[in-house]
Amino acid sequence: MNIHKQFMFHFFGQLILTVLFLGSLVLALFAIIGFWVMEEEVKEDLSEAGSLYFSNNVEVEGGNVHFKEELRTLVREQNGWLIVYTADGVPIGSYLSPKRTEEELLEEGTGTDYHYWNLDLPDSQTYVLIYGKKHPNRNLIQYVKEDMEWGPGRLSLSEGTIQRMNKENAWVQLLDSNGKVVDEYGTENEPEYYSVRELLNLKSKENVSTFIDEKSKQKILVGIRSFQISPSPERNIFKAFTSGGFILLLILFTLLILATLWHARKFGLPLLTMMKWIKNLSDGIYEQPLDDQEYPIMLKKNGRLKRKYRLYKDLITNLSQLTETLHHNKRHEKQMIMTREEWISGLSHDLKTPLSSISGYAHMLESAAYKWSKEETMEFAGIINEKSEYMRELLDDLTLTYRLKNQALPISKERTEMNEIVRRTVIQYINDQANSDKELLFEPYDGSLYAEVDSKWFQRILDNVLANATHYNPSGTRITVSLQSIEHHLIVITILDNGKGMDTETLDKLFQRYYRGTSTTKTTSGSGLGMAISKQLIELHGGSINVTSAPGKGTKVRIIVPV
Repeated sequence: MNIHKQFMFHFFGQLILTVLFLGSLVLALFAIIGFWVMEEEVKEDLSEAGSLYFSNNVEVEGGNVHFKEELRTLVREQNGWLIVYTADGVPIGSYLSPKRTEEELLEEGTGTDYHYWNLDLPDSQTYVLIYGKKHPNRNLIQYVKEDMEWGPGRLSLSEGTIQRMNKENAWVQLLDSNGKVVDEYGTENEPEYYSVRELLNLKSKENVSTFIDEKSKQKILVGIRSFQISPSPERNIFKAFTSGGFILLLILFTLLILATLWHARKFGLPLLTMMKWIKNLSDGIYEQPLDDQEYPIMLKKNGRLKRKYRLYKDLITNLSQLTETLHHNKRHEKQMIMTREEWISGLSHDLKTPLSSISGYAHMLESAAYKWSKEETMEFAGIINEKSEYMRELLDDLTLTYRLKNQALPISKERTEMNEIVRRTVIQYINDQANSDKELLFEPYDGSLYAEVDSKWFQRILDNVLANATHYNPSGTRITVSLQSIEHHLIVITILDNGKGMDTETLDKLFQRYYRGTSTTKTTSGSGLGMAISKQLIELHGGSINVTSAPGKGTKVRIIVPV
């Protein structure tokens, strides 16, 4: 999967997780707001509470009822009372009210609202809780009605009614049929006239009670100033949402900071690390960033990528390949520089001796102090030609080794019959009169042998090996060249001679660049680079070469190439 798809799936997954998280957060917020609304409603009106609330605030133990302080406080503030009954209707506990039966409650007046709940308590018994909420204004209007004289149109309050009204901090007004106040008691800032709409509004309020006389159409208004008006549910909800909104903003702000830090760690740090890596590459430091312990920052101890870098796996892979390529190019550049320096150094060293010979013979021919015969002149010319040929061969071989070392030699492999290419090479050496004192034998493979080789360069390999076998062995040496096949996967070419062999030191240095010095008296051929070139050419074909030898026991060369 490429990095674009990885980013797409990663961010799509993050989007889904974010939506799920925010959805859960909103649901939790609404649950909290709902709980707050219920709490506010309970604080304003206990009748809005559920049975679970009372079950948590009422305890029954050994027939005794205990009301928790929170519940008792709310009952006092809301001018109510509590009674707990068994399933049979027997009162076993009360608060701010005597223990009365349900029948006795029915006989009371209309000045109280009743609400009941079944309690779910640990003792598995069924209990019923009745909550009564007193409305003094409803009781007071009964007393005012009993004292009224409707005909004269004035309040006739008895001493007892006045005492009750003073005790409850109440007021009363008498209105005529048109809504005008004709008599009043205990009022302060109440209006002198009420429209029909204002009377309807007063009738809906719990702290004001109204009564209309059917005959005279006069109206009585009784109100209590100290009665606490319960906030509407809308105000409670608004208050809860206001508090919840503030908390939501606080939570979102906190989440934003955490998300920023998380994204900075997850995306910022890896990008900074890779930017540092690229900076290293531009500075010629071909390695990924390391920690204080000189260990790659992006890798665990087991060599695997750390979790926060896995999203950038493809990019890191490409950077690793680029780093390795640049590092390889740097090594290759150094190697080319060293090879060039070695080539120049080797060339200057190896050319000194033949150049000295050529220069010496040229001076001898040029000198007027001597008269050279025709035979001597031809001898000098032959030596100069030999040294010139040696120099040409040396330059060719040095150039070839330089190209091989820097992998700059083009190889054109073709399917070639190996018996034939080896046979042609051996025949050339058999027909060479310089090898007439040697016995050369060829043992082909019984059948056809094909391999992917470059005929030109493979023949150069065989030439170098056979040249060593014929040049460095004494007369009468038998040289056998044979071919074999190993399981139709490998071809083995063996050059075996019974010549003088090589000691261990010579064998160890056989494939090194060895430049044999020349002299003015001994005929030389070859550059001393033949075996080094052969090894490089064989490896270029994907094969190998192995030489075994011992002094006085001959030499065995095995060339192995893949089919």
